[in-house]
Amino acid sequence: MTNKDSDVFQIGSVTSHTNLEDHEVNLQALQSHPISIGEVGTTLTNAQKDFVLHRLHFDALDTFEDLPPQATFVFEKIEEMSIEEAVKILKEAVREHIDDVNILGSDIELWKKLINYEEPKQSYKDNLKHMFGLKLKTASVESTNEIKPQEEFQEKEQKVLPPVPEKQTLANEREPRGVSPVVGQSSVLSDTEEHKLDYHDVVDWELQVRLEAVIIAYWSPYAQVRAVTDPFDDPTVPAETLRVYIISLIWIGLGAVINQFFSERFPGIGLNMSVVQVFLYPSGKLLEWILPKWKCKVFGFTIDLNPGPYTFKEQMLATITCGVSSGTSYASVNILMQKSDKFYGNEWANFGYQVLLTMATQYMGFSLCGILRSFAVYPVKAVWPPILPNIKLNKILTSPEKKSIINGWSISGYKLFFITCATSFVYFWVPNYLFAALSTFNWLTWIKPDNFSLALATGSFGGLGVNPIPTFDFNIIGADSFYIPFYTNFIGYLGSIVSMFIIIAIYYSNSAWTGYLPLNSNSLFTNTGEEYDVSSILNDNGLFDQKKYEEVGPPFYSAASLLCYGAFFALYPFQLVYEFGTQWRPMYEATKSVINGFKKIKRSVYRELTDPHSVMMRAYPEVPDLWYVGILIISLVLAIVCVEVYPTETPVWGIFFALGINFVFLIPLTSLASRTGYSFELNVLVELIIGYAIPGNGIALALIKTLGYNIGGQANNFVNDLKQGHYAKIPPRAMFRSQLLSVLVTMFIQLGIINYQITGIKDYCDLNNKQKFYCYGTRDFYNSSILWGVIGPRKVFSGLYPVLPYCFLIGLGAGLLCVAYKKLVPIRYSLYFEPTIFLGAFQNWAPSNLSYYTGGLYLGYAMMHYVRRKYEAWWQKYNYLLGSGIDAGIAFSSIIIYFAVQYHEKNIDWWGNTVPYDGLDYQLRDTVSRLDIADAPDGYIGPRIGHFP
Repeated sequence: MTNKDSDVFQIGSVTSHTNLEDHEVNLQALQSHPISIGEVGTTLTNAQKDFVLHRLHFDALDTFEDLPPQATFVFEKIEEMSIEEAVKILKEAVREHIDDVNILGSDIELWKKLINYEEPKQSYKDNLKHMFGLKLKTASVESTNEIKPQEEFQEKEQKVLPPVPEKQTLANEREPRGVSPVVGQSSVLSDTEEHKLDYHDVVDWELQVRLEAVIIAYWSPYAQVRAVTDPFDDPTVPAETLRVYIISLIWIGLGAVINQFFSERFPGIGLNMSVVQVFLYPSGKLLEWILPKWKCKVFGFTIDLNPGPYTFKEQMLATITCGVSSGTSYASVNILMQKSDKFYGNEWANFGYQVLLTMATQYMGFSLCGILRSFAVYPVKAVWPPILPNIKLNKILTSPEKKSIINGWSISGYKLFFITCATSFVYFWVPNYLFAALSTFNWLTWIKPDNFSLALATGSFGGLGVNPIPTFDFNIIGADSFYIPFYTNFIGYLGSIVSMFIIIAIYYSNSAWTGYLPLNSNSLFTNTGEEYDVSSILNDNGLFDQKKYEEVGPPFYSAASLLCYGAFFALYPFQLVYEFGTQWRPMYEATKSVINGFKKIKRSVYRELTDPHSVMMRAYPEVPDLWYVGILIISLVLAIVCVEVYPTETPVWGIFFALGINFVFLIPLTSLASRTGYSFELNVLVELIIGYAIPGNGIALALIKTLGYNIGGQANNFVNDLKQGHYAKIPPRAMFRSQLLSVLVTMFIQLGIINYQITGIKDYCDLNNKQKFYCYGTRDFYNSSILWGVIGPRKVFSGLYPVLPYCFLIGLGAGLLCVAYKKLVPIRYSLYFEPTIFLGAFQNWAPSNLSYYTGGLYLGYAMMHYVRRKYEAWWQKYNYLLGSGIDAGIAFSSIIIYFAVQYHEKNIDWWGNTVPYDGLDYQLRDTVSRLDIADAPDGYIGPRIGHFP
């Protein structure tokens, strides 16, 4: 170790990668002392150094005189890693990740080849000597309990690489970069020969086995995680500071206002986290400049008003704190449904009731997600793909970036983000305001606008959306295709296609009278085809009135809505069986961790974990599980007060039922979401059970359903925030305090917005609303309360849709078959087999259709499959920034467009803005159907009057 390095790494000799001290650095010294390639890895040859840089994607740097801190750290660990420990690490990695869909199969193959390495033939060895200018290092691994390659992973033939020309450009002598060469430096990587080198080929066993082990043990086996994290931590870097709370509260307020205001718009608009992050950074830098450098004591705590430069950890904690306001609480949908005259119109649902309900649901979700940490935060496989762009953007904003040229791209990530954001901002005006046909590009229906079959098949509004080019609007395409695994997109799209044919079969066979109703509507209809009004079958107490029901009759679902409900009923037993059948070991280990957490309340769970990020988190006091249990008890008390004080007609046992069903599905739902980015909620299951238990009471069903929603719904907020803090090394107790505060502030702001919207926006929640406030989410919530709460599942199953209960048995049987397939079929045929995503895609209807997913499939293939595999270095540096930039530009633009030209309508009336709405496609949403109800027997559908179920 050089003298310069001694100031950087606060360690002496290495004993194990599981020691906290081995992961800690002095970050200020690491960033302020330039370290050249000649000063690191002194036991390695120059060619070996080049290979390491190539593996880490740092070989495209403009200069090797000032290496990135990550590269310096990895060189240090390679020299200190023993061969025996490296082989042991690789063996454990293969065992753990052999069926891991988030790791490239070629990486698994490399690890296995390194474990089972055999010295190549002499001719191959001579070629490698000539190419790399080094003596191949080999070592016997006969004593290391060799792992035999499994049948499903066949060894690839090692490629014989051609010799390198004698006059090869040195890595640090690339003329365009003007870097002073290090004397004696030789390189395997030139601009002309670089593409010939593949780190998946074993060319220097001793180097590569240590390099791969260091990457796994000190960083991450996932390329997507390495792209946004560091392999080290400095616990002395400030995180929880006064300026974090100041800027967080400001942007929590703005985010809560905007996101709640646009929550019922379709397509949705919001101030997402990529936008908030962009503003958080200059806000933090401004406070760094204006706050005095004072320290003061408050209640025995010393508060440093301005602890120095604004840090990455402060930026991450501010992002996590603001993350709560990035989504609206599920209780807000319930409140809107109860208060609005468009739905129930409950005048007693005053502000006090709203506060109690929202606090109970939000804090229950917060506490459950905290208890969930051992399942969803600590495991290495819990990647949580949606959070990675947030971390990448914050690193670009706050951390210095070394200049490099990757696949011809030399632009910095910082510039790329802002250029992408600006371009997205300008472009979004085109499909969203100037040329609406580019957003809803139902161009096939323009051929013959009045053709029913054409509109039904290809329409974007009320049709199935079978359209190869359905949109040019990234708000519909979705920037999440930049980070959601491609297999999730692909499997989901296959599920959508299969379910489409089922919808067609239901519709054209007129099953359950669906042929008389719009194909893809999420509305409920009367037996004469009109929108169902719940008030027409309620008494003065808001409960079911049998006499009124006999006059109005039962409600009816469209073909697509029926499929969605059937898919939900099948999905719950399927997921329980499949997840426990295939992921039982990690669930068992996580369960033991939770139990040990309660048994040894003063002992950190991190002590039992050996992955690098958990090891680094040992530096910070953990949040005891009892703290989260205390929050859970408080939320239960608030919920009980809510149902006892107000006329909700809800029994207290319903609250504990909602809690219990969350614990049943606690593990399988979060296990799925953490590795795939796909999740679903418990709302349908809760409404079904409560509909049986408390028949005729839609308000009670809605309230208990709101409480029961928390695991699936809150995972995207609280669990994601905890995982972001885990990756960024934010003190857990700082996150706990900031999240508690954020929930409280966000709640009051959102409630104020809801009450304004109900009375202050004309035609709010009307399907003809000019500003697209259609309230599809609340409409679904309302319809469910009618069918399953007011009328009840007994009437629904016995008289209207008797086939639906069999979906539970179908899901159970399918789950058992899929477990057998996963266990018995070779991994190469089952690695990407995620049937839950396939079945879950059956819900991608009413009112959505294929036109909302086709563009995302194209984008996902391009970025998460092709580019990720072929241009990994480029992908690691730029991919997440492109997605964040597009999202940020759309959010900025949509807000400006709304207040500038939509709030007070300033329409541009021309063909490009009217053509999508001119044909039958638009009318198919809620009025046009294949069969005319007037031609039905007696002029109405369903059971005969006097024989309603």
